[in-house]
Amino acid sequence: MEKKDAERRLADLRMDDLPIMQFQPRPNSLSSDWFKEYKKACKEFIQGLSDSVQELAMLNLSQDEFIGLLMGTSIPNNLSIRFRIPILWGGKIDSENMFMCKTFPHSYNMDRFIIEQSEKPIIWLPNPAKKIYIPAHTASGGDGGNATEDRLSQIAAQLAAGRGME
Repeated sequence: MEKKDAERRLADLRMDDLPIMQFQPRPNSLSSDWFKEYKKACKEFIQGLSDSVQELAMLNLSQDEFIGLLMGTSIPNNLSIRFRIPILWGGKIDSENMFMCKTFPHSYNMDRFIIEQSEKPIIWLPNPAKKIYIPAHTASGGDGGNATEDRLSQIAAQLAAGRGME
C-alpha cells in the first residue's frame, strides 16, 4: 500500500490528519513479565501527561476523571493507551512508544486500518505528533465546550491542588 492509499483510507475513517509512519513488521516474542513492564510503562506514560492538559481537556472528561487520570488513579472509560509500534512487532514496552486516544471510534478505527494491511510486507502505523490523538475536526471545542479558557483554568487549579496533596 502506498502512502497516498493509506492516507485516503484514514480520510475514510475520519482521521485524515493522523500522521503515519512506514514500518516493516517483524515477529517478536514477549518476555514472561511483559505485563508487569506494560503496567509500569502505562504508569510512566500517565505521569507524563501533565504537559498535555489542553489535549486532555478536549476529551470531554469530567473533572473527577481528569484528575484521576493525571493523578494516575484511573483511566476513564473510552480511553485507550496504544503502542506506536506494537510490541509483537518489536516495539518497546516504553512510555515513549505510547499514545492515548478515544477507544471508540479512534482506537477501533486504527485497529481496522492496521488489520487491513496485515498481509503486506510494509505497513503504515498511526504515529500522532503528540501524546494524545484528537482529530482536528473534533478539536474545535465551541461555545462553552471543554476548550474554553475558564474550564482549562478550573482544571489547572484542581490539578495544582491535587498535586499539593502528594
